[in-house]
Amino acid sequence: MCERCHWVDLTKADYVAYHDEEWGVPVYDDDTLFEFLTLESAQAGLSWYTILKKRDNYRKAFANFDARKVAAFDDKDIERLLADEGIVRNKLKILATINNAQRFLEIQHEFGSFSDYQWQFVGHKPRVNSIRSKADYVATSEQSDTFAKDLKKRGFKFLGPTTVYAHMQACGMVNDHHDDCYRKEEVLAMYK
Repeated sequence: MCERCHWVDLTKADYVAYHDEEWGVPVYDDDTLFEFLTLESAQAGLSWYTILKKRDNYRKAFANFDARKVAAFDDKDIERLLADEGIVRNKLKILATINNAQRFLEIQHEFGSFSDYQWQFVGHKPRVNSIRSKADYVATSEQSDTFAKDLKKRGFKFLGPTTVYAHMQACGMVNDHHDDCYRKEEVLAMYK
């Protein structure tokens, strides 16, 4: 049996697949980054697994995470989303997603891509942390604090330092796989 990060619930096949296939893999595609940002902001105050189970519903509800389409959502779309039982029906989070799509497009225009903007916070190279026990996991970092502060300055919502750090872990800006996890070295090999 493969050794995995301590946080993975091995009784949930979709959770295991997320860990084994996605978590911590460097992402440079803007559409995927918008998806991850949206899902992380939806997760604020909830468990990640709650959002992971609703991911396909989020894709349908939010135009397959096409930031241009989401940025143009209107009151009719907001009412549709508030009635959608497949997502978290929190009006503030729904409004934040539309707002964040608009801010996302502004950053793309300014930097050429959201990816170029985002990866600057780690010097365009994934950070690798040594994780030997649950106590070694952190909720924020200097980089997530700086990234979150800049996002807030640019008008983003529901993306504080803890949520941004989770985003950084998910999209590979930070490799926080446990040192004994078989994925740590596999992910490292992707960018060496």
